[in-house]
Amino acid sequence: MILSRWFPAITVMAMVFFAGAPLMIARAPYESTMGLVQKIFYFHVPAWIAMFSAAFVCGISSGIYLFKGKKLADHLAVAAAELTVLFGLIGLVTGPLWARKAWGLWWQWDARLTSALILWMIFVAYQLLRQYGGPGSDKLAAGMALFGMANVPFVYWSVNVWRTIHPTTNVVPTLVPGMSEAFLWCSVAFVLIFILTLSARVKLESHRAAIDRLYLSLDD
Repeated sequence: MILSRWFPAITVMAMVFFAGAPLMIARAPYESTMGLVQKIFYFHVPAWIAMFSAAFVCGISSGIYLFKGKKLADHLAVAAAELTVLFGLIGLVTGPLWARKAWGLWWQWDARLTSALILWMIFVAYQLLRQYGGPGSDKLAAGMALFGMANVPFVYWSVNVWRTIHPTTNVVPTLVPGMSEAFLWCSVAFVLIFILTLSARVKLESHRAAIDRLYLSLDD
């Protein structure tokens, strides 16, 4: 994979950004109404950025595999699907922790929260289908990934279309100095770790596929 030669550099950059993230978060000013708990924001939103990125990578790669049959694209889709589930889980855990303090309840079945949960469950279903679906499940899972990717814009814009207690998408542009730098730093950190783990997972998936082919050749 093209990213392989950049793997050491990305690893160092990710370590630097994650090491610096607590310092940036500590230096960021407190939000006037929520206080300290608002700093979950610097983990919650970047995790969703990484999840959405992974969902797009999975969907696009699945489309390439579905229509052109390229195995590398399928390996990339499998890796990205796992990371979609991982980063989505981070978002689904940090969100209620923040909501309990900010809204007074752990969960609210509004448009953003419900659609985000559904999106996450689509990629969980992708994983289950690839694991237990049997012959032909790769093609069916690819179609499911395309459906999941198509849901990402819906999840993002849901807070602007329906009334919801979740903040709208204009929160980030209105961050005050100190908050904006910390948010950008943490976002870059999450994107770097996404790229790093994606590269490693694709290589692992390629090795797994090669071993499967070897076993099949021995059976023949």
